[in-house]
Amino acid sequence: MQPHPVFGRDGNDLTVDLPVTFAEAALGATVEVPTLEGGPVKVRIAPGTPSGRVLRVKGRGIKAKGGTGDLRAKVQVVVPQRLSDEAREAVETLRAEDPAPTRAPT
Repeated sequence: MQPHPVFGRDGNDLTVDLPVTFAEAALGATVEVPTLEGGPVKVRIAPGTPSGRVLRVKGRGIKAKGGTGDLRAKVQVVVPQRLSDEAREAVETLRAEDPAPTRAPT
C-alpha cells in the first residue's frame, strides 16, 4: 500500500504538515488545514508559534468502532528564499532586538 500524498496515520489520528509563513507564526493567524473529507478546517496559529508545534483538530481523524481520531497538524515555518530590501531591513531589525537562543556547546 502506498502512503497518502498529504496525510499520515497514527492509530486513528491523521497527521499532516502545515506550512506557515514566518509572519503567520510570529504574529498569529487563522489558516486552513486540509481534511480527509476534502473540505478544509480553519485553525488558529497563536502568536509566537514555533516550527514543530502540533495543533489538534478533534474528531477529524479516522472513524472507527471505538470512536473517531483527531487530525494533528504539525506547524512548519517556511523561510523565504528571497527577501525584498524592506523585508531584509525588517529581519535585521528583528535580529538586533531579539536575543540569540541559548545553544548547546558543540
